[in-house]
Amino acid sequence: MPNIQSWVKAARLRTLPLALSSVAMGAVVAAKEPTFHAPAAWMAALTTLLLQILSNFANDLGDSSSGIDNDQRVGPKRTVQSGEISRKSMAKAVYATAALAFASGLYLLFAVSGLNTHQILLFIGLGLAAIAAAITYTIGKKPYGYLGLGDLFVFLFFGLLGVAGTFFVSTSLFRGDVLLPAAAMGLWSAGVLNLNNLRDHANDRFSGKNTIVVKLGYHNALLYHAFLVMMPFVLLSIFVVGRGGSLVAYSFLIAIVPFIADLRAVLRMRNPAELDPYLKKLAIKTMLVTLVFGITNLL
Repeated sequence: MPNIQSWVKAARLRTLPLALSSVAMGAVVAAKEPTFHAPAAWMAALTTLLLQILSNFANDLGDSSSGIDNDQRVGPKRTVQSGEISRKSMAKAVYATAALAFASGLYLLFAVSGLNTHQILLFIGLGLAAIAAAITYTIGKKPYGYLGLGDLFVFLFFGLLGVAGTFFVSTSLFRGDVLLPAAAMGLWSAGVLNLNNLRDHANDRFSGKNTIVVKLGYHNALLYHAFLVMMPFVLLSIFVVGRGGSLVAYSFLIAIVPFIADLRAVLRMRNPAELDPYLKKLAIKTMLVTLVFGITNLL
């Protein structure tokens, strides 16, 4: 029987701050709206956390089943690969977490949000799509994560849907400019995935997992990473300009300094195994930028 530590390891806690960042961004942008309903944002956060854990469980199971997780893999040992958790137990956990995420989403839509019937049906469809995307990233006959589509789906679900969806369910409104911070969060989320794929590119290429890094080549994928990391600052700045923010609202730009420092280190890295700590750094810095951006734009 796997112990609690094994399940905590499989849940990959270091990925959760990044998942929460998209909800936090949607919530702080929504907080200025007169119709803002904070409990809806909190429920959106819980649902997002469950979706991220579902994705992590499914990824652990899928990569082990396909053989991508092997002795040549650079990153941390996965729980199914190492035998800490059996495939059968992890499969049950995937189904259970998917059910919890769906139940959390239904409670959000029916008991907390103020959406009408048509809007609820739309979000039920989006929620089912998010659950399916979390599972089929590495599970199935043709997992899209092995086809180089992982970055796109991360951008859509942890960027556009995570931010704009949170904004909508907590305000019952849609504003086009919200897509700017939503795209920013999507790019940073894709940046964390790209770091993961840069770290594992040799084994992925050998094992037939055709990530964006494998398709672009390592050098071009580093340039792509620079775009993913820096472009969000441009998008957030455009958002502040459009909202007529004060100088204080641009305080988040100070974070460019540590972002550039980490980016330079990544670009100069010669051993991909040394990239692993930068996944956590980018996730945490993204959360911190979100908090600074949110607080200064609420003033």
